[in-house]
Amino acid sequence: MDHSTHVRLTEAELTPDMLEGATIFGPDDEDIGFVSHLHGSGSTAQVVIDVGGFLGIGAKQVAVPVSQLQFMRDEDGVVHAVTTWTEDQLKDMPEHVD
Repeated sequence: MDHSTHVRLTEAELTPDMLEGATIFGPDDEDIGFVSHLHGSGSTAQVVIDVGGFLGIGAKQVAVPVSQLQFMRDEDGVVHAVTTWTEDQLKDMPEHVD
């Protein structure tokens, strides 16, 4: 997928309604997780990502700053994010507990 043609989200769009369920793509454009939920909104939000597992079962939740993800909208309007982290790097992070 060529993310260079996708429209980046503005800070005002970094809200739970906009981001929850968004797919996270790693450095090799692989699907490495999805946004479970957010703590806060805007540029200071923490994004909780479900990583690993199958259809959400057995997934580990990790929290990362929204600033570490590039959220964008593709040509069909679907919101997703790109990161430099791999799935294994996310799995190695401490588990998030609400």
